[in-house]
Amino acid sequence: MTDLIEFLACPRCDKTPLESREEQYHCNACDVTFPAINGIPWMFADPESSLGEWRNRLMMALTKLGHEIQSIETELKNDDLRQLSRRRTERYKKALEQHRRKLQKLLRPLDVQSGTANYESYLALRTRLPADQGLNTYYANIHRDWSWGDEENEASLKQIRSVVQDGAELGRVLVLGAGAGRLAYDIHMSLDCESTVALDFNPMLLLVAQAMISGAELSLYEFPIAPKSFDDDAVLRKLSAPDIVRSGFSLVLGDALRPPFAAAAFDTVVTPWLIDILPEDLPVFAARINGLLKKDGRWINFGSLAFDSRERARRYSPEEVKAIVAENGFSDAYVSEASIPYMCSPASRHGRRERVFTFSAYKERDAAKPQRNRALPDWIVTGKEPVPLTPAFKTQAMTTQIYSFMMSLIDGKRNIEDMAVVLEKQRLMSKAEAVPAIRSFLTKMFDDANR
Repeated sequence: MTDLIEFLACPRCDKTPLESREEQYHCNACDVTFPAINGIPWMFADPESSLGEWRNRLMMALTKLGHEIQSIETELKNDDLRQLSRRRTERYKKALEQHRRKLQKLLRPLDVQSGTANYESYLALRTRLPADQGLNTYYANIHRDWSWGDEENEASLKQIRSVVQDGAELGRVLVLGAGAGRLAYDIHMSLDCESTVALDFNPMLLLVAQAMISGAELSLYEFPIAPKSFDDDAVLRKLSAPDIVRSGFSLVLGDALRPPFAAAAFDTVVTPWLIDILPEDLPVFAARINGLLKKDGRWINFGSLAFDSRERARRYSPEEVKAIVAENGFSDAYVSEASIPYMCSPASRHGRRERVFTFSAYKERDAAKPQRNRALPDWIVTGKEPVPLTPAFKTQAMTTQIYSFMMSLIDGKRNIEDMAVVLEKQRLMSKAEAVPAIRSFLTKMFDDANR
């Protein structure tokens, strides 16, 4: 059985092998140590900063839960609440309190309490985690993977089988964007894999996956957006795996755009529900997948095709995806499409069917190695270069100044007309322009405050 260290490489400089130091890994070239979170290697390019960012995100989310509980307590002081509404709200508050305690226990390995910034500081610190990554990102998937999602989980594995020949050996498998780990687990337990490495960005998802594959049982609350009935707005679920995972299965925390793995380390790379949500253009990512595979290795993709790039030309069709795969050193992709259940919680009205796009393609030749992914420019990363005054920054700076000035006018005495007069006197805009602008600004503030 292959040890995990044989797969790993430094996500900063690509050096391999790394030096193993108990549960940590060290790159001598960069002189950087990659820690472990509850035994899961933390293989981000800047491990200390990324750990701090995740602690901030998770601490902020726990704090927001506390604020939500306080808000509900205020609601319950209303004597006019209907009896049934009061019962539901009281039950929901108790569920939130238990949920917060359960999450604190689950996230203890991250030491989220080590942060010292206050709530307002966390709001201001827009770190480089993707905007859609946080405590609640894909939280419902945890319940789908390990509680009520048997039908979808079986359909997902069936789609993987549909593009893999019967009896095919998958060898050394990497699952990028593994989430809470159920598909990676099912592949490892059901198909012919020598070993499986499941990588994801989100530490909470992998901490849950770690508990599941080790045979533990968790109880966590599910909070459906559209509950089916009175009792379905907060449902305590028991989470467990069918069996303890067999040997050869590893979890790694890291970035799929900076995969911390040696070149040509894998026989199979699986990308579930991933290629259409990454900020990196698909041709670049396809070349990155190519570099992870051995000659004749296999790329298996599974999930939706819902590219949402700002550039219309990068919202690829299935035909374009096949062409891009072939252009980056792969054989013509064998494709299977099917309609499968998607997030059909028994407590929610929002379940649907999704038409998934699954393909398998073999590596026929090496693709040109892409540059390391850089999420931020040097003038942000190093802090030593001038900040460029781009047209977008100019517009944002002016907007911020106006908004800041508007905020300074809120004193509990002025009305909208009064504020518009001040803006006109400051020659920022005419009164006719200022009134709707102020009203729009205050409406947004009001909506944000009531979310």
